Amino acid sequence: MDSESLHYSLDLAACNGLTLSSEQRAALQTSLVILKRNYKFSRVLFWGKILGIKCDYFIAQGVEDDEMKNKKSLYSLNCMDWHLLPPATESMIADVALAAQGRFTGDPSHEYEHTEMRIKGEGDDATEEEVTVKVNEASRLATAVSNIDKDASVVPRGAFTKSPSGKVQTNRSFGGLDPIEAAKLRNYLHFREPVNLKKKSILEMSHLNPAIDFLDPLSEDIPKGSWSLQLERGSTMCVLRSLLWLGLTFFHIPQTPQHGHIYMGDGLMNLDLPFML
Repeated sequence: MDSESLHYSLDLAACNGLTLSSEQRAALQTSLVILKRNYKFSRVLFWGKILGIKCDYFIAQGVEDDEMKNKKSLYSLNCMDWHLLPPATESMIADVALAAQGRFTGDPSHEYEHTEMRIKGEGDDATEEEVTVKVNEASRLATAVSNIDKDASVVPRGAFTKSPSGKVQTNRSFGGLDPIEAAKLRNYLHFREPVNLKKKSILEMSHLNPAIDFLDPLSEDIPKGSWSLQLERGSTMCVLRSLLWLGLTFFHIPQTPQHGHIYMGDGLMNLDLPFML
């Protein structure tokens, strides 16, 4: 959610029980403005909070000219001092999946360690060697933020446009979804590089507008039923909740450009989802 409308957006997301204390709101309102100026971001988004055993991590993201590329993530333990997270690479994600287990501790320097025996070589030359994988919690935090963004970062259809040069920007003429269309899951899109769109045939692509239909809709997610779409406040607000990442809530006010999402959870994927459907 945009830091410039933080208080209003937090009130809208509070229907799911996700909120911050008055002190945290006041601190974020000040520190995010300073963060935007120091890093020269065009926009700063408050991403949410990942719960730890000792401390909680507050996450913010900085956006440059292109809304989708070069997005930087930062974390804070007190809502005032922000630290840059490393970009999540493929090797980092693999190491974190192997070594990190359980809940976040709340200490960015905490190290997770995993040791296993691997076979090196083939045939008679094959030998066993002990391999130790070490990752710190800051890397695990960057991986969790990246994974949640890939799976559950949501925008309404038409909120962003893609220029012929490939730059993704906010659609200033977006006035919100129609109340009838807002109740349909296909009108909400994953804000990431498309995966399913590239697999569609020319016939399926013929009815799409390339300026706004450049993302994957939530209705194509597997497994079906991993999203809960509900109308709140007398059907004046649409709320999406992810069942894969429990704690992620998206809201949109139909016929207005107001939308946003926030995550407040333990940073662990809900592996029980297939048994819940």
